[in-house]
Amino acid sequence: MTSTPHPAMPEDDDFLAAEYVLGVHDLAERSAAEDRLKRDPSFAALVNAWQNRLSDLNDDYAEAPAPNLLPQIEARLFPQPAPAQRRWFGGLMALAFSTIAGLGLIAFFALQTPDPSLIASLTAESSALRYDASIAGNQLTLTRISGETAASGKDYELWIIEPDKAPVSLGVLTADSVTITVPAAKPGYVLAITLEPKGGAPGGKATGPIVAAGPLQDI
Repeated sequence: MTSTPHPAMPEDDDFLAAEYVLGVHDLAERSAAEDRLKRDPSFAALVNAWQNRLSDLNDDYAEAPAPNLLPQIEARLFPQPAPAQRRWFGGLMALAFSTIAGLGLIAFFALQTPDPSLIASLTAESSALRYDASIAGNQLTLTRISGETAASGKDYELWIIEPDKAPVSLGVLTADSVTITVPAAKPGYVLAITLEPKGGAPGGKATGPIVAAGPLQDI
C-alpha cells in the first residue's frame, strides 16, 4: 500500500503542531495557533497528524463530566432575586462546565507560566464562549479563547465566589486578555462572568445572566 507524501513543512511548524496537541502553549500562543488552524490547511494537517499519533495516550483516561455547579453559583450571585429575576435567569440552568479531560489540557499550558497555582475553564453549554484562567501569586490571567465579545451597550464582568460568601467583582473585561490582581483564592472558589450594562453591574451587584463559569482547581 502506498501513500501520497505531504509537502515538506518547516520543522518549526511540525514542532508547533505537536506542542498545540499536547496543550503546552501559554494562552497567547494557543490563541495564535487556533487562529492559524482556521486559515492554514497545511498547519491543520500537521495538527491532525499529531492528534492521530498521540490518540493512544487517551486510552487509559475515561472522560467524566464535571458536576453542574450552576445552581450554587446563581444562588450566590443572586441570593434574593425578585420574581422577574427568577424568570430572567431560569433559562440559564443548562450552563455547565467543560469535562475534566478539557481541564487536563489547561494544566499543561498553565505549567508553562511562572509559578501558577490554580486554573479554571469558564464555559457555557449553550454557547461557544470560553475563557481560560490561571492564577500565579495574586495575579489572575484571563483570556477569551472562543465566542463573541459583549453586545453593544453591554460589558462582561468577572466575579470570584468563595464558598458561603457573597460574590466579589474583579472588574469589567475590557480586552480579550487581562491580568487582574485578585484576593487570596483556593480550589473550590468559582469564577463567573455575567453580562452587565456598559461599565459594569450597578452598585456592585450582578444583574445580568451568567454567560460562563468554572471552578478553580489545583494544578
